[in-house]
Amino acid sequence: MSTSSPKKSGVKFSSRTSSGRILSRNDIEAGGPELTSTSSGGPNDFMSYTVLMPPTPDNQPYTAVGSSSSKSEDLPPPPHPNAAKRTNQRGGGAREDDGGGSGGAGSSAKLERQDKSMLVRIKTGDFDHSRWLFESKGTYGIGNAFSSQDGGGYDDDGGMNMSDFMDKPWKPLTRKVRVPAGILSPYRLLVLGRLICLIAFLIWRISNANTDALWLWGLSTACEIWFAFSWLLDILPKINPINRAADLAALQEKFESPSPSNPMGLSDLPGIDVFISTADPEKEPPVVTANTILSVLATEYPVDKLAIYVSDDGAALLTFEAMAEAASFAEIWVPFCRKHCVEPRNPDSYFNLKVDPTKNKKQSDFVKDRRWIKREYDEFKVRINGLPESIRKRSKTLNSKELKKAVDLAKENGEDPAAAKSNIPIATWMADGTHWPGTWKSPSPDHSNKDHAGILQIMIKPPNHTPVYGNPGDHPFIEFTSVDIRVPMLVYVSREKRPGYDHNKKAGAMNALVRTSAILSNGPFILNFDCDHYIYNSLAIREGMCYMMDRGGDRICYIQYPQRFEGIDPSDRYANHNTVFFDGNMRALDGLQGPMYVGTGCLFRRYALYGFCPPRANEYLGLYGQYKRKAEAVRRRGEGDDESQPLNEHPDLDMPERFGNSSIFLDSIAFAEFQGRPLADHPSVKNGRPPGALLAPRPPLDALTVAEAVSVISCWYEDKTEWGDRIGWIYGSVTEDVVTGYRMHNRGWRSVYCIPKRDAFRGTAPINLTDRLHQVLRWATGSVEIFFSKNNALLASSRLKFLQRVAYINVGIYPFTSIFLVIYCFLPAVSLFTGEFVVQSLNTTFLIYLLLITLTLSLLSLLEVKWSGISLEEYWRNEQFWVIGGTSAHLAAVLQGLLKVIAGIDISFTLTSKSANEDEEDLFADLYIIKWTTLFVPPLTILAVNIIAIFIGVAKTLYSVIPRWSKLIGGLFFSFWVLAHMYPFCKGLMGRRGKTPTIIYVWSGLIAITISLLWIAISPPAIDHSYNDGF
Repeated sequence: MSTSSPKKSGVKFSSRTSSGRILSRNDIEAGGPELTSTSSGGPNDFMSYTVLMPPTPDNQPYTAVGSSSSKSEDLPPPPHPNAAKRTNQRGGGAREDDGGGSGGAGSSAKLERQDKSMLVRIKTGDFDHSRWLFESKGTYGIGNAFSSQDGGGYDDDGGMNMSDFMDKPWKPLTRKVRVPAGILSPYRLLVLGRLICLIAFLIWRISNANTDALWLWGLSTACEIWFAFSWLLDILPKINPINRAADLAALQEKFESPSPSNPMGLSDLPGIDVFISTADPEKEPPVVTANTILSVLATEYPVDKLAIYVSDDGAALLTFEAMAEAASFAEIWVPFCRKHCVEPRNPDSYFNLKVDPTKNKKQSDFVKDRRWIKREYDEFKVRINGLPESIRKRSKTLNSKELKKAVDLAKENGEDPAAAKSNIPIATWMADGTHWPGTWKSPSPDHSNKDHAGILQIMIKPPNHTPVYGNPGDHPFIEFTSVDIRVPMLVYVSREKRPGYDHNKKAGAMNALVRTSAILSNGPFILNFDCDHYIYNSLAIREGMCYMMDRGGDRICYIQYPQRFEGIDPSDRYANHNTVFFDGNMRALDGLQGPMYVGTGCLFRRYALYGFCPPRANEYLGLYGQYKRKAEAVRRRGEGDDESQPLNEHPDLDMPERFGNSSIFLDSIAFAEFQGRPLADHPSVKNGRPPGALLAPRPPLDALTVAEAVSVISCWYEDKTEWGDRIGWIYGSVTEDVVTGYRMHNRGWRSVYCIPKRDAFRGTAPINLTDRLHQVLRWATGSVEIFFSKNNALLASSRLKFLQRVAYINVGIYPFTSIFLVIYCFLPAVSLFTGEFVVQSLNTTFLIYLLLITLTLSLLSLLEVKWSGISLEEYWRNEQFWVIGGTSAHLAAVLQGLLKVIAGIDISFTLTSKSANEDEEDLFADLYIIKWTTLFVPPLTILAVNIIAIFIGVAKTLYSVIPRWSKLIGGLFFSFWVLAHMYPFCKGLMGRRGKTPTIIYVWSGLIAITISLLWIAISPPAIDHSYNDGF
């Protein structure tokens, strides 16, 4: 090789210094003097630096045809092989050597300024790029042009090569989006201002007693003090709301793109086990559960990294056979979704969309495929609807044969045929002619809802590790050529139940799934759903995984998604959407230590569910946690430690140790922890795993593994273990979800609230008033249980942030507000009856305080609507139902909780019906159904008392000698305030077209008569004797 020709050099971009300079990778690795503080910054930052550029039209001024200055051989050689080549990202900011070029006016143009060089660079309008690329064999790389020439290239010792352009900067997967200061700062100031107003008002109320009615003044003041305290608990955790955004493109680029550690571009994402729970096929129809399963099977996540587990806590054959039908239909539904990218992937919701299904669809066979798959789905639904009758007929036929055999055998042996018949149970039969091991239609020993064997059936086997594409002609009606036809693994699980064991309701079923999934698939992350919540956004799981796999994601215990509901009446009469909580409170908690766990739509880290502490935890000390320090090292309990040691003494004492006697399960813990770590692709990523560590296929399942998975769902497995105490879902409360999330936060974990632009999941909610109140009753009862347990946030560890602690305290305290709310709702009526008011008189001071408190609350509501994205109507509906629920379900929850704590009376709750409305004429027919419940009594009494009091108060004032209009107006104002909040309750009692149950009229009449008689007894009318004296 001739040495006269200088080596080619090029421009490559790397990191920018604090002064704005761009340094190459060689400079950064060498740590030369240009990185020191003495050589960086200042006005001469680029003045004495030579930049060598390859001869491309992107970074060199155009020269006349034939000019030799456009050739790379005319450029001067670099000063030394590893010299730093500096430039800005636009190719300017430096000057070329004056003596390095040959003749020609434009051979060595000086680029004095960045903006000037940019102007020169883009003035190439007459240059033929296509011809230049063809003649020079040039190819464009990342950020600039890269010229590849035969027989010579860029040197390997510090020069430029193609790998430099493949070297991309590290990208975060998520980012925080702060609420604008123009909204948040006034919001915080208003919180402070309203707090000052409340304190001043309460001081004034206490110091200005109503001597005419001290009892009325005392009750009202006590209620107002509690309301102020309750408002403070609710508003404090809302002062730091944030939004988040995930980068799905960066996730795919980092984990599913070809790289030196992943040459084939396989998925390096961790596995996910999806749990779907159901308990009663009568209240939770199998077709609803089947649609949820199909939406999960078709989600956009690596097929071999996904496993679905269906927990049937009722062990019903109907659910089992419906799941088998769903597994069969998934073989065509999942490839159809992948081929045409349909959304949502719940077939029932997809075919019921009110939009044009052909929008943005470009494949010519879409209409034909959709028409065919719609017919297949209709037949699928008909088969599921016919399963109960099919099972009944099959069981009747086979039971008849069994009875006939028993009678014939008894006759042959000379025994009594009637006795033989009585010994034959009325069994439920499977399609293969064997007894169903679960619950029978006619319960018998070993085959009842609380006494049956454990069942585990792999409906769909684990898929291949590599894609399996369809071939032409594989299917007679739909073409799946070049479509991945694999389907994720699907497993049916029903844990064993026996008399004498406490099975711990849903929490026990979820823990059984945790153990069996660890044996079969051991996904480091767990996503749980109720049977009526389906995946509405097929990319939602990937968006949640962005937070888990980002820098610092190893400290996140779960990702909570908001709950969105379908089938709600347009006016949302009973605040079923609950947007104030999901878009307001939960978003605000995300700015603290994270949102609470709300039972469904939550992506867990398996290692955190096992009760372990995060890799890097902090402690918050001081009066309100203003001092932060690193938590002490984890230590395990010694043999002499007291197992009942409370959680608040040291949270690390709750480290798990007793997982059970399954060695396979114990071995899986370390693998789950390692696979759940983020990618160690940046020095700032701590506790990461190397790239490509999860590319290996999962080991195939064998009989021994399946047998072990069955053994861990036995009812005795949890004996003498810490399941439900420190491991898995926590037992002891009907709201096990809140307690489970609280225990994780108490150990120092963080959680994240993921709100995709398109709803992640959707479900159903009860729109009937009775069902809605029973649902609220269960939530409130669980909160009362939390308040009287060791999970009370007042006993939390120092790893829980102060405002997070306040939020959890509010969870346990809010039902007790019902006591004061009921009293306060009666006070306006009492005021109208007695002619007294809560204050001595409606003076200017009282009215000013009332105006300030109301005005600040209104402004706070407007700003909260701004940063949360909810509407004013939703906010008002939430306020109305807060009064309705507070005077009914919350009050009953307090009474039930006290009975359980004091008398030990256990609390049972009714399973919320998930049945979809089948009335096509009226989609909201359930809204008008009135089912009487004792929860109606308190709000109905409040309504009747206030309505009667309005008439009595007005009549007394009109016919009194000295009318006191100010106190009448005050009483009327607050009575109308109560009635306005009770308006949805009144509409619920009226039913449809005035079909109000007779019991409503009976109760209203009884209450009116009772109040009238009581009033006459307390304040009898004065007898005027002047009339008799005149005669």
